[in-house]
Amino acid sequence: MNTSSLATNHASLQQALAAELAELETEGLRRQRRVLESAQGARVRVGGREFVAFCSNDYLGLAAHPELIEAAREGAARYGVGAGASHLVLGHSAAHSALERQLAEFVRLPRALLFSTGYQANLGAVTALVGRADAVFADRLNHASLNDAALLSRAEFRRYPHLDLAALERLLASSGARRKLIATDAVFSMDGDIAPVAELAALADRFDAWLLLDDAHGFGVLGPQGRGVLARSGVRSPRVIYMATLGKAAGVFGAFVAGEPEVLEALVQRARAYVYTTAAPPLLAHTLQTSLELILASDGRRDNLRGLARLLRERLRLKRWKLVHSESAIQPLIIGGNGETVAASEALAREGLLVPAIRPPTVPRGTARLRISLSAAHGAGDVERLAAALNALQ
Repeated sequence: MNTSSLATNHASLQQALAAELAELETEGLRRQRRVLESAQGARVRVGGREFVAFCSNDYLGLAAHPELIEAAREGAARYGVGAGASHLVLGHSAAHSALERQLAEFVRLPRALLFSTGYQANLGAVTALVGRADAVFADRLNHASLNDAALLSRAEFRRYPHLDLAALERLLASSGARRKLIATDAVFSMDGDIAPVAELAALADRFDAWLLLDDAHGFGVLGPQGRGVLARSGVRSPRVIYMATLGKAAGVFGAFVAGEPEVLEALVQRARAYVYTTAAPPLLAHTLQTSLELILASDGRRDNLRGLARLLRERLRLKRWKLVHSESAIQPLIIGGNGETVAASEALAREGLLVPAIRPPTVPRGTARLRISLSAAHGAGDVERLAAALNALQ
């Protein structure tokens, strides 16, 4: 093929991408990044303006906590900045090891394993435990990382309607898979509702399955002392594989999987997302040890979160839009159309309030929404201001 033909083919590829991007723009689905110019928090600076932010997963307001900043400085002085290698080569520091022990104790499971992100943790856990002869049973509103993990595992991928345990039971009963894995968000990231852990664990027992709980949005917020949805449910089962992230309520970065020793050792040996990636900086693991202490001492912050959610529900006077009931820090306001949702988000930004517009494919078509994320760092006045602005938009 001559140079002219190569250039023509390249141009056609670029044109195809340009057409796809234009279609996203037409459908109100093209996303834009904002550049944060301040520390993460309830009040932020973007584009030279100050905003009250209702778009962060920093649920306890710890991301810029002075004790975490000091712990990070101490960790950098002790361990340096980069880990330099994967965990199985020479990247697994004393800080990583200590944090894994503390995380296992925190969630009251035998062993924990650190990952760099929740996405990696789900990919690693699912693909290490199930394969071609197996089956994954997943809630239809699960996070994309669980869906991608199931597809990558090459196991049979069966999805059941959101929280429909009868449908899940039928799928499990009809399956002849060698191994079965039920995978679900513990707190659903776009709806804020909570999986029925006890009932799911009972089905896992009945059908000899594992139960993988992705508690990215419950860890630190729900359960006694913020120990998460598993602790909130009171379930103790060797079938449970528990994943939570450390960049949301914990205020830092990373994720972990916890469960039975054999399961965790299998991940160490076979989870490609763990084996073949450089370990996260040990200074972050050192910082997270302080974060766990702050979470345990944050009952007042969690009480404030619950109070802010109640206040929002009391102050909203909705005519066409619908606030989904949620016991979590996630308060979704369903608008429906992509254009109207984006317009509402932009109108709020003009009032100094940042609330993200969430559209397909993140949520089902026709359910575009404002995802209101509350933080313990918000005050009652912030929520009053948001409610008044939303009421004025309808």
